[in-house]
Amino acid sequence: MKTLENKNKPKLTTRNITSIAVMAALSIVLVYLIRIPMFLPFLEYDPADIPIFITTFAFGPGIGFMLTVVVSVLQGVTVSASSGMIGIAMHILATGSFVLVAGNIYKRNKTRKNAVAALVAGVGAWTAMMVLWNIIMTPLFMGVPREQVLLLIVPAILPFNLIKAGINATVTFALYKSVGRLFRMPGAQAAGKKQCIHGE
Repeated sequence: MKTLENKNKPKLTTRNITSIAVMAALSIVLVYLIRIPMFLPFLEYDPADIPIFITTFAFGPGIGFMLTVVVSVLQGVTVSASSGMIGIAMHILATGSFVLVAGNIYKRNKTRKNAVAALVAGVGAWTAMMVLWNIIMTPLFMGVPREQVLLLIVPAILPFNLIKAGINATVTFALYKSVGRLFRMPGAQAAGKKQCIHGE
């Protein structure tokens, strides 16, 4: 059993490392090019997590989480420098929770049906984490009373995180196989084979 699991693990070849680096760069470019304010001035939609989600499905939650940390720090000192350390921490918590939950579910059974379940669970984990950490961190970051933040949970913070994570998860589902094959990511190729076998 252990031998089979090790055999199915993606190996980090030079090509794979290059693919991961390209996805990291793409993530930073996307947050630079696309930032759409939603609900409140400090809430912005961006598609920067899509390359991270695709990498997670291809290489597993461990690589996905490491990429999350690297990209969060790089974004936090470049295109999103105004948010400082709190912005970096919030990004790691949001994306990291999605990556760990969705990645661990998907790696057990790489089919389309399980991919949907993994992405839905990831959206739920992201949203729950961000509701909690906005209650804790936003008063410190914005200098407002916690009671005021609580009033914003239902009309702004909750729907924003559901929409942002939901859009990025949906795009990931639509693009994962084609992007994975373009970069010859092992997880995407394995998923394609399993889908052909099981008809999913």
